[in-house]
Amino acid sequence: MGINSLSQALHFFFIITIELVVLFIGVSFLVGLLQEYIPAATVQRLLTGRRGQGNVLGAVLGAITPFCSCSTIPIMVGLINAGAPFGAASSFLLASPLLNPVILGLLLAFLGWQATVTYAAVTFILSVVLGAVWEKIGLASQVKRVRISGGHVGNRENQDFRSRLVRALGGAWNQFIGVLPYLFIGVAIGAFIYGFVPAEFVARVAGPGNPLAIPVAAVIGIPLYIRVETMIPIGMVLLQKGMSLGTLMALIIGGAGASIPEVSLLAGIFKPRLVVAFVLTIFTVAVLAGYAFNIIFV
Repeated sequence: MGINSLSQALHFFFIITIELVVLFIGVSFLVGLLQEYIPAATVQRLLTGRRGQGNVLGAVLGAITPFCSCSTIPIMVGLINAGAPFGAASSFLLASPLLNPVILGLLLAFLGWQATVTYAAVTFILSVVLGAVWEKIGLASQVKRVRISGGHVGNRENQDFRSRLVRALGGAWNQFIGVLPYLFIGVAIGAFIYGFVPAEFVARVAGPGNPLAIPVAAVIGIPLYIRVETMIPIGMVLLQKGMSLGTLMALIIGGAGASIPEVSLLAGIFKPRLVVAFVLTIFTVAVLAGYAFNIIFV
C-alpha cells in the first residue's frame, strides 16, 4: 500500500514544523520592515490620480505591500474615496492576498523557483487584466458610498531605523503567534496524509487524470478560510502522493483569494453584482492558473 510508518510521519512533522517556523518569521519580518517604509498611506498617494498604468501599479503595490483581507478591504475603500481609479484599486485588491511574500516564500522553499515564478507571473497578470476588466464593464458603479475612519496606519512617532526594526520584529512575532495553531494543524494533517493515506487514492481523486479536480478544488477553497501556512504543508504531501500541481494551485488560490469572512466584509462596501464578480474572478483565476500549471509542468 506504500504506507509509511508512524515514526516517519513524526519525523516529517518535526522537520517541516521547524522549516515553516524559520521561514514564516523570516519572511514576515522582511515584509514588516518593507511596510515600515511603504505604509498604506503611501499606497493611497501613489495610486491616486493614476490613469493608464494604474492597473499595473496597483498590482505591484499589492504584491510588495501585502495586507491581510481585513486590512485590504478598508484600504481599497480609502483608495476609491481618495480618487484612485477603480480598476487600479481592484488590481490592488486582487493582487495583495495572492502575491503575499509569505506565500511566495513558502512556495519557493517547498516547490522550487520554477513553480514560484509561474505562480507569481500568472496571478500578477490576471490581477492586472481582471482589474481593468472590472472597470471596463462598469463595476465601479457597484461600490457603495462608504467611509471608514481610522485604518491601518498607526501613529508612529519614531521613524529611525532601530525603531522600525523593533516594530517589524514585534509584528513578525505577533503574526507568528497568531498563525501558530494553523501551522501546527496543517503540518499535523500533512504528516497524517504522509504516513497513512495511500498514494493511489490521492492520484485517483486529485491527479492529472481527473479533469474535474481543478474546478472542484477551486470551489472547495473559496468558501473555506484556509490559511496558506496550513495549506502548503498539506499540499506538499498531497503532491508526493499523486495530486497534480494544478489542482494544488487551484486550492491555494481559491483559499488565499477569498473566504466567507472576506466576502462578508466585501458585502458591506460592494453591491451584490460586484460581490458576485469578485467570487467569480477568484474562481476564474484559480481554475486558469490550475490548468496552466498542469500544461506547463507535465
